[in-house]
Amino acid sequence: MDIIIILLALLFLMFVAYRGFSVILFAPVAALFAVLMTSPDHVPVFFSGIFMEKVAGFIKLYFPVFLLGAIFGKVIEMSGFATSITRAIINVIGENKSMLAIVFVGAVLTYGGVSLFVVAFALYPFAAELFKAADIPKRLIPGTIALGAFTFTMDALPGSPQIQNIIPTTFFKTDTWAAPWLGLIGSIFIGIIGMSYLEWRRRKARKKGEGYGDTSGSGTTEVNHEKLPPALLAILPLLLVGICNKIFTVLITRHYGLSFDFTSIGISNVAPVEIPKLAAIWAVEAALLAGITLVLLTSFKRIKTNFKSGINISISGALLATLNTASEYGFGGVIAALPGFRHINTGLASAIKDPLVNEAVTTTALAGITGSASGGMSIALATMSETYLAQAAKAGISPEVLHRVAAMASGGMDTLPHNGAVITLLAVTGLTHKQSYIDIFVMTLIKTMAVFLVIALYYLTGIV
Repeated sequence: MDIIIILLALLFLMFVAYRGFSVILFAPVAALFAVLMTSPDHVPVFFSGIFMEKVAGFIKLYFPVFLLGAIFGKVIEMSGFATSITRAIINVIGENKSMLAIVFVGAVLTYGGVSLFVVAFALYPFAAELFKAADIPKRLIPGTIALGAFTFTMDALPGSPQIQNIIPTTFFKTDTWAAPWLGLIGSIFIGIIGMSYLEWRRRKARKKGEGYGDTSGSGTTEVNHEKLPPALLAILPLLLVGICNKIFTVLITRHYGLSFDFTSIGISNVAPVEIPKLAAIWAVEAALLAGITLVLLTSFKRIKTNFKSGINISISGALLATLNTASEYGFGGVIAALPGFRHINTGLASAIKDPLVNEAVTTTALAGITGSASGGMSIALATMSETYLAQAAKAGISPEVLHRVAAMASGGMDTLPHNGAVITLLAVTGLTHKQSYIDIFVMTLIKTMAVFLVIALYYLTGIV
């Protein structure tokens, strides 16, 4: 019964999200419904002690990233930089390769360490310009961005700095380059199959005579195409964000060490700050500030007319995206604390004997239930990593393979309709689940297939 309650809460949240209702309201409703059906007298304590604590913690950590990411994307758009870059890309690769261009840019940004959420904000203006120029349906933008940002560069490609590729290192004593050949092959598979699907969707829409669609209310700003900045200047802010993110990540840790104690500067009653947990976030924020500053210094004349309205729009978008995702995070926290979740976790672990398949199924299932790749993987590995290591040692399986399978599996079924990144992406693009979710879900299926392809390849060849 405990498991059924969790599944009902999950299905309800997926249904209302798909129907376009706000998860800001319905994520706590779904979570507290599960608590009500399990232990009615625990509803208020779960709401304040778990749900709201998780929401507040998420906002505390990530709201500045959402805000700066939204502003960065907006000034890139208003300055004409997005239009300039898209024009240059079209001249080089042609209008029929617009989707490939967006996937490529998204992959470069995420592999460079830019947050997935930031990429959604920053990439949309480019995608909107390219898709309008090529007359590709706007509804295909989320699936295209998802392929570039939410799939192979997130956790499959060796060396990815995204959190999904970092978490396994603490459990398996590996590094982010674990199982490089398996990760590379999985990445190529995802890229080829994903692009083939998107191109098929584009051709199908063109045969029906479907174009970009209604541009009203798209949230983009009209740009004077006769006075566009040079493409080389336009791409500098993107390069600066990627480079600064890398530099600041190293410098912050080197400067502060492992922690900062406020008593060293005469301030008491404030808890020490654990630097490693925040260094990546601070680095992204500082890098975004550098990117925004560069755009303003080089192009303020172009954006000053619409600067106030544009900034207000971006702030509103950042608030909505943050609250959507934080509410999802709170839902996952409540569900993870319920007895049914523990039953699901242990049941999956005992039903499948092969350590790699067990790890893949458990991780992707928990990521789907919580709506979070990093959250689901953290729960799975915290519970089962020692067991996986022991089983892998008996079978002669390298911990590197466990790392790569866990990382890739976390980004499989996590992108169900209630996933925070999915909701953010749709909010940024101004589209609904009904219009665009099918393409994101196909990317989810391709990503999940890739995990089991990698497992099969390892067993057949022993390649790592």
